[in-house]
Amino acid sequence: QKTFFQASNPGQFESDGEALWQRGHVPESIACHGRVGINTDAPDEALVVCGNAKVMGRVMYPSDSRAKQNIREVDTNEQLRRITQMRLVEYDYKPEFASVMGIKDT
Repeated sequence: QKTFFQASNPGQFESDGEALWQRGHVPESIACHGRVGINTDAPDEALVVCGNAKVMGRVMYPSDSRAKQNIREVDTNEQLRRITQMRLVEYDYKPEFASVMGIKDT
């Protein structure tokens, strides 16, 4: 799968003073060493997308079975005992976070 980014200046990714974009080690790739924000200028994670995202392929999560081996069944009685020891909470989002993230039901 190829990913393309267009810059107004062909060398823009290497020359911008504050930009941390570089050509990747893999052909047709770029890398950003820092945080990336889409529709936000204050990302607080590696990638923050404020809006909808469309993925035309697979998304692999660290918990995805394709990344694991030796998967086996567990003793359900022991797991239920452990669940009863968990701390469960309810919460409301802070208004400033909810408004930035477009969350209406806090």
